[in-house]
Amino acid sequence: MRAQLARIDAVLVQAVIAAALSFAHLHDVASAAGQDGWKAWAYPVSVDLLLVAAWRRLRTGDSKAAGWCWFVIALAASLGANVATAGLLDLNHVPAWLRILVAGWPAVAFLGGTLLAHSAPIRHETSEGDQDPVRLDDQEDAPDPVPELPPLPGNEPEPTPTSTTVPVPAALVDHARKVATEHHARTGTAIDTTTLRARLGVPMPMADAIAAQL
Repeated sequence: MRAQLARIDAVLVQAVIAAALSFAHLHDVASAAGQDGWKAWAYPVSVDLLLVAAWRRLRTGDSKAAGWCWFVIALAASLGANVATAGLLDLNHVPAWLRILVAGWPAVAFLGGTLLAHSAPIRHETSEGDQDPVRLDDQEDAPDPVPELPPLPGNEPEPTPTSTTVPVPAALVDHARKVATEHHARTGTAIDTTTLRARLGVPMPMADAIAAQL
């Protein structure tokens, strides 16, 4: 346990030292580029916040390309400031291109932070509004529910040559007559056995037996 805590403390100390040095280098470059006072201190904060936002998008976001793009931009700004203060750049005579980069950085950081913080994540779930609407034609063509009524004793129709051994309840025959009447009124033609079977939802032998009694 103590070894683990010591390792964590060492990592935290190293992170604090690295952050402080990078912060100071960014401040020195901004100050040399003409950003004096509180503005020079705001530049390191802006760069570090953009780094954190980009890293968070890489860890938890869906759009990895945007996260990598802004992470590289912020890392280049931080690493460039660290290299510039290593003696490769005369901070007393900063070139014009560096002044332009430093002056334009707030707009770039604002754009990157806004895109990273407010871009909508991609969702693959299907919402209720994406479902196909139910058409009225499908509802009209759907078979009517068959009432589940027990056969009445003594009312069974006598078998006919087309319905030799299939018993048909009288209630089902009455319902079939209503279906046939409604079909004739809507189409102008008598209902056929196949359509009657589909509307009633019964087997074909029973549909033949019912059609013979209509």
